Amino acid sequence: MALILGVAGGLRVGDSLAQSVRLDPSQLEVPARLLSRPLELRAGDHPDGLDLAGYLVAAGYREVGRPPVGPGEFARDATRWWIGWRPFPGRLVPGSRERILPVILRLDAEGRIEAVETLEGSERDGLLLEPALFSRLGRTLREPMPLHELPTHLVDAVLAIEDHRFFRHAGLDPMRIGGALLANLRAGRIVEGGSTLTQQLMKNRFLTRERLLSRKLRDAAMALRVEGRHPKGEILETYLNEIYLGQRGRLAIHGVGAGAWHHVGKPVGELDIAEAALLAALISGPSRYAPARHPERARARRDLVLRRMTHLGMLTPDELTTALAARLPKAGKVPTERAGYFSEWIRPELEWQFGAGALERDGLSIVTSLDWRLQGLAEQAVREGLDALQAERPELRGIGSPLQAALVALDPQRGEVLAWVGGRDAKRFPFDRAHRARRQPGSVFKPVVALAAISQAGQAITLETRLRDAPYRVSRPEGWWEPTNYDGRFHGVVSLAEALERSLNVPMARLAGRVGLARVVAMARRLGIESPLEPVPSLALGASELGVLEVTRAYAVLAADGIRAELRRVPMVLDREGEVLQIEPLRGKRVVAAAAARELTRALRGVVERGTARRLRALGVRGPLAAKTGTTNDYRDSWLVAYTPSLVVGVWVGFDDGRSTGLPGSRGALPVAARFLAPALAARATGSFAPETAPRPLHSIRTTTTSSIWQPQASQLR
Repeated sequence: MALILGVAGGLRVGDSLAQSVRLDPSQLEVPARLLSRPLELRAGDHPDGLDLAGYLVAAGYREVGRPPVGPGEFARDATRWWIGWRPFPGRLVPGSRERILPVILRLDAEGRIEAVETLEGSERDGLLLEPALFSRLGRTLREPMPLHELPTHLVDAVLAIEDHRFFRHAGLDPMRIGGALLANLRAGRIVEGGSTLTQQLMKNRFLTRERLLSRKLRDAAMALRVEGRHPKGEILETYLNEIYLGQRGRLAIHGVGAGAWHHVGKPVGELDIAEAALLAALISGPSRYAPARHPERARARRDLVLRRMTHLGMLTPDELTTALAARLPKAGKVPTERAGYFSEWIRPELEWQFGAGALERDGLSIVTSLDWRLQGLAEQAVREGLDALQAERPELRGIGSPLQAALVALDPQRGEVLAWVGGRDAKRFPFDRAHRARRQPGSVFKPVVALAAISQAGQAITLETRLRDAPYRVSRPEGWWEPTNYDGRFHGVVSLAEALERSLNVPMARLAGRVGLARVVAMARRLGIESPLEPVPSLALGASELGVLEVTRAYAVLAADGIRAELRRVPMVLDREGEVLQIEPLRGKRVVAAAAARELTRALRGVVERGTARRLRALGVRGPLAAKTGTTNDYRDSWLVAYTPSLVVGVWVGFDDGRSTGLPGSRGALPVAARFLAPALAARATGSFAPETAPRPLHSIRTTTTSSIWQPQASQLR
């Protein structure tokens, strides 16, 4: 033993790696966290409809049985919610430094918020909750926890099984080394390790896992060096946040914070004694003792930890009996993972701004524009909607690529992406159809033609303008172009409003010829459509290929009364300490007269009440709503775009290889959209479309999806 210590001591002086060791638990590599936009609660909102409990858990809150509640806790009953409100780090707005008190949400008979109050009885205009976690970037899953926030029984369990003399040695434990040496000699192989907790930390963080004498000597030297420079508490905290505890797909689970979610399915602060012992049992072999795969081994190892704790006086006999009787957790999970397509969509921009390495290690908090609840509803709508379509029409389960969908939801007033789904499953089908696919939009392009006509100076075209629905031919170099209607019939003379409501092709083709295809293209550009557009007659009927995002953005201009807000995906970025690194300001400009936008909205509201999108009402979508369906030749593409004053959603359904679905927009995209819109609009008031009065200033509308109160100005950056 003296020889080992002597060699290690010699290495401590001459070994460059040992000399360079610096321990700082606050600088552990932590991948960037992707957060939702903050959730604003106001009178009239329905907490259950908003999945408030799920949101609070995703934001790091813990539900307790009853009040009082502390910071980061909440409780509820049939008439009230109590929330220990925490302002999220970096929210530099007036009032953020005010005294924080638990907040009470008082509910009415329908379960909606009647008032937001403090414990002192004063009412607030609303409550802005901190952002919720929905995903992470990087290959490591780690939830760093300060030592003082970890349960005592978890720390005891780890020390009991890994290094119970940790607070009595200086980095090496001669008794442990001697005991391990004797055990290995008796077995004729390595059956027990003699490393201290500090040596394990050095091996895991700085060295390889090879069982070589040279590596053992190096981690011994480094352990002595670190113990001489750092307090025990700092070493222990770093160890507990560094240890490897398994794998979740491509993500390596490090630290007890992430390990608790992965193996037990709850925050580390809520682990009971048996669960804490299970987590400690996994340190020596996360795969070998994984409870989901090897429950017998996991239980035996856990029970060994519990008996060891009792032997060391950390548990009473009664506590041991209770813990031994506890069942293993059924399955662990990592909370709130969603928006895989969105994460990959914004990654290149974040890497360009901050560097790929920073996203892997610097603990950035990326506050995105995503609405946590709407994103969950969107993913559910696509998944369940496609399954329902295939159940209704088994032929859609044919050979080849499966039926797919894309859904994009925007805040039209702020230009923010609220929900983003690029397909059935981002892991199985990583191609992002919301971003990369280009498909013919069909009749959802017709409002662009109508808007070009209504906006044209010198032309008195309104929704009441009469258009001929009769045979129409246009000479083209390749021959005559003769559009037909969906039903194969002609309807005489119809109004522009009726042509839009019934999605008639021939009158809209005539209108485009009257207005001029160059003006139609120009209007599309003003609405934000950037894909190539050929000024040919079939353009009026959606023959040019467009992306789901740009189509949805074009309709957002109508919802915002003619203002085109610049796309906003990452409003704020915070560093590890919660300091603001970057804010993306709101930008927008008027591109269409408010009167023209409102006129067209009136027509598209008729599409919902009387036209091709009226099935939305039958599927439970309520409130003020405008929409347009779209179908392309041979039913290759099924579309629906719908909007309220505060929400616009675009949905595409089809096959990647372009084969026919047999589904018009009203039967393919519409039911998927309805699954999203019905719950999305039910939880809070959507507001009303503006009457045809003077246009509103840019971003003056108080939206129902968020408030501008969380938007700091650049001058407030620290």
